Amino acid sequence: MAAPKGKHLFGTVKVGEKGQIVIPKDAREIFGIQPGDSLVVLGDEATGLAIMKNEVFLAQVASAIFRGKPAAEPEETWPEPTGTKFEEIKERAEKRVEE
Repeated sequence: MAAPKGKHLFGTVKVGEKGQIVIPKDAREIFGIQPGDSLVVLGDEATGLAIMKNEVFLAQVASAIFRGKPAAEPEETWPEPTGTKFEEIKERAEKRVEE
């Protein structure tokens, strides 16, 4: 049975005495991981660890931040007078003029 497209099982790795692991060659090639690259290690106590390239992680965080950014506040505008208020103001002004 073939794996779903884009899904991979690279095998297992052993953790060395210093807590290091070796990322399998096929995984490094597919994900373009080169010596000196920065990787982010994420963890979920219920499901385990995930490793991703730093720039991919930062791009996803930035995308989430800007996607959730509230819309800019509209510039303050004076409310349009409604017919009732405008008429009331007009009547008051006319009464004052008559007095």
